Amino acid sequence: MATTMALPTQSSAADARSDRTTNILSISEVRWAAVSFALFLLGLALQLSSAPEWMFWAAYLACYVAGGWEPALVGLQALRSKTLDVDLLMIVAAIGAAGIGQIFDGALLIVIFATSGALEAALTQRTADSVRGLLALAPEQAVRIDERGVETTVNAAELRIGDTIVVRPGERIGGDGVVTAGASEVDQQTITGESVPAPKRPGEEVYAGTTNGTGALTVEVSRDPSDTVIARIVAMVDDASLTKAKTQLFIERVEQYYSSIVVTATIAIFVIPLLFGADGQSALLRAMTFMIVASPCAVVLATMPPLLAAMATAARNGVLVKSAVVMEQLRNVDVVAFDKTGTITEGRPRVHTVRTLPDGDVDPVEILALAAAVERRSEHPLAAAIMTAAQLQAVSVPTATDFDSAPGIGVHGRVQGQRIDVVRPHGRLPVGATEVVAELERAGLTAVLVSTDDVAIGVIGLVDTIRADSERAVVELSTLTGRTPLLLSGDNSTLATTIANSVGISDIRSGLLPGDKADAVAALQRDGRSVLVVGDGVNDAPALATAHTGIAMGRKGSDLTLDTADAVLIRDELAALPNLMRLSRRAHRVVVANLVIAASFIITLVMWDLTATLPLPLGVAGHESSTVIVALNGMRLLSQRAWSGPNR
Repeated sequence: MATTMALPTQSSAADARSDRTTNILSISEVRWAAVSFALFLLGLALQLSSAPEWMFWAAYLACYVAGGWEPALVGLQALRSKTLDVDLLMIVAAIGAAGIGQIFDGALLIVIFATSGALEAALTQRTADSVRGLLALAPEQAVRIDERGVETTVNAAELRIGDTIVVRPGERIGGDGVVTAGASEVDQQTITGESVPAPKRPGEEVYAGTTNGTGALTVEVSRDPSDTVIARIVAMVDDASLTKAKTQLFIERVEQYYSSIVVTATIAIFVIPLLFGADGQSALLRAMTFMIVASPCAVVLATMPPLLAAMATAARNGVLVKSAVVMEQLRNVDVVAFDKTGTITEGRPRVHTVRTLPDGDVDPVEILALAAAVERRSEHPLAAAIMTAAQLQAVSVPTATDFDSAPGIGVHGRVQGQRIDVVRPHGRLPVGATEVVAELERAGLTAVLVSTDDVAIGVIGLVDTIRADSERAVVELSTLTGRTPLLLSGDNSTLATTIANSVGISDIRSGLLPGDKADAVAALQRDGRSVLVVGDGVNDAPALATAHTGIAMGRKGSDLTLDTADAVLIRDELAALPNLMRLSRRAHRVVVANLVIAASFIITLVMWDLTATLPLPLGVAGHESSTVIVALNGMRLLSQRAWSGPNR
């Protein structure tokens, strides 16, 4: 697959037809599975209500048709390719069950396979949709300006390196480039994960798909549209998703061998006795008995239902796991990587401290009141944090007039005749202010300078809010995996280190773009690690797609991240992660136990059928007993104890 992807403004007609066809097929599988399940329930109800036999047989046979036509088609296609798979074996076993009067067994097998196929189709469709959805992050159009100053609206895909574009307040930036004129603050959380908009002035880089603030920018395009950061994110997510799609459950990896053995053995059991003069009817009965007792009903119930039960328990406790494969893989995780903003932290800055400067001689409460008065009309995240702090401390906020803002710098206004400036520290600062600002920034805080009539009176230090359960999650995950989690952040080293150290993380990778995060995950995988990545933003999507398992924050996670992730923390509770991994390990133990039970029954019944005469009713009873036992064993994972029980 190519490592870059163009960003078209609209899909081609062929692509559109392909997308619609895939959607239709996915919806069709889900609908047929639902119809098959409904018919199975109808047949069961009729059978239990002592209805005439032909009625529940009709319902079960309809269930066969609704849920079995597609596996039968897949099995026949595989057969044409000279391979046997479990789909065909399931259909033959179901027909064989009906042939000897065990219609219920066959219908149950059909329902299980139809449901599994529908879930797989739906998940595959969501993966494709997530990649296409990312294209919407980049604007379709940009305003290009020529040497004469004439502005022309063009498709963003038509931009070329060296073109100059104009980005007005509130617009999305049309291409990766360098600011040549103007000043503003750009919300680039989708790319870097920074919780605070970044100030942009001439000479600084901007990215396609990020949102301009209140100023106007002139940008010289420095990358082709097919090579922008957002385009590379698309390619990385798509490529990684296709790679991960090859992962299968263990039972699926051995189904080819099992199917071949059972079919070959069934034919042999029927044919060999005939060659030695055995009665045809008795040989057929023995072969059909073998087919029934060797059919993997219990094996299918041994694997998928316990994992589905674990998924249901996880969902009840705030974690949506998207597939049984994911639930199985979580047990293997031996290193966890966290995003910072919106994951370890809440992605919402708050006032941490207010410091008075010597020249100001103003107490911290008044500094906060003056800053809040001017910031009241600003929509900046830092302004919201200052206003919230003033409200929480019940500070009396005066009225400001003559409000104005300087993009990329700050805001100012007048309070009781004084000019009040609330700005990012820049240029030459007073000695006292320089020391305080440097101290706060070393501590990982964002510093805001407050001045009255051009005299610096104080500095407000703001910090992102750390989630209450972050430290607990880090400690428990360290115990479970044997390795302390690491932090992957787009923020600067000082800020990332401060946040990481506060929750007990010592392995810190900072200043990372989306591709760098994915590369860091890939490096861990090359070292033999099974990596779990937890994130919330579009910039985390490539890392989530690359990792063995990706988990998204549900409340503030971007649409792309939610679709790309293998699981979602619905309530954004990081403390659920250790419980989820423990649940996965419990589910694996149940699956192994179930497989042992199912294999023991199958081997015993098969050996009995081959070495003696296994009465058909006894064979069916044994087969049904194994099915019931593994089903009940799997249902134990529905209990709350499976989620919150002791760590084993």
